Amino acid sequence: MNTNVLSHKDIRRAWHKIDAKGKVLGRLATEVATLLMGKHKAQYVPYLDTGDFVVVVNAKEVKVTGKKESQKTYFRHSGYPSGVRVQTLAEVRNSKPEEIIKHAIKGMVPKSKLGKVMMKKLHIFAGNEHNFKQQLKEVQSA
Repeated sequence: MNTNVLSHKDIRRAWHKIDAKGKVLGRLATEVATLLMGKHKAQYVPYLDTGDFVVVVNAKEVKVTGKKESQKTYFRHSGYPSGVRVQTLAEVRNSKPEEIIKHAIKGMVPKSKLGKVMMKKLHIFAGNEHNFKQQLKEVQSA
């Protein structure tokens, strides 16, 4: 009895464009993380990067439920004494809206070298304009 073993040359990657306008942050993040990991494919294996490329547009207009806009905080530390930086979701949305979605998705992919490779296939844009029109057009025409 033979087992089908997937190799790098067998992996086919597609491009997906997702509009974040009006979508809830967590539900959007799970959808994107599934595409990045390749769990939507029949040939998914946890030890290989079988995922697709994902372009997320309108990151600035993603929704959150409840009082998260003012209560959810993002924590950073510079490594120096008293180097703690804490920002609310509203402050991050004004300065770097792409980071909101990136932070949510990063928590859902594997915490390993494989996860870092998967995150490189993610492209997030605050507005509707993006640099991947040609790649998305090739996928739609195929």
